[in-house]
Amino acid sequence: MPTLAVRVTGRDLPGRVFGELRHVHVAVQRGRDPDGLVPGDAAGAVWEFAVTVVAAPDGTLDHRGPHVQGRRGARFFYLTWGDRPPGGEFVMFRRAKLYFDDLPAGAPERGTVEGNLALSDARGAPLCGSVRPPTIIWT
Repeated sequence: MPTLAVRVTGRDLPGRVFGELRHVHVAVQRGRDPDGLVPGDAAGAVWEFAVTVVAAPDGTLDHRGPHVQGRRGARFFYLTWGDRPPGGEFVMFRRAKLYFDDLPAGAPERGTVEGNLALSDARGAPLCGSVRPPTIIWT
């Protein structure tokens, strides 16, 4: 089973304050937990993780691994936003959903893919909801 190295680079983070929240962080979601927390006021963010690519029974490609969410044929991963005070727990308040279907053709054969996106929406808030090209640029 081939492994696909996924790298996501985020820029234009929204800051640590959002509404009443004062300690905003973002991470890629692994299972139910944040992985690779980055403060909301960082200059940028980079997450790297591996995905196993397998042939599904219908001949299409399927993605698997601890960062992969969703059912076969509709796989995705999350960037999760949460408030995490110093010494406190991460409390998720929103997520951005990024789809494996949007990866460029041939990415599994090459073994690597990189996504680049702004992590703030048009109002300067933490990016959330379905994130599809051109909001994210996959190469």
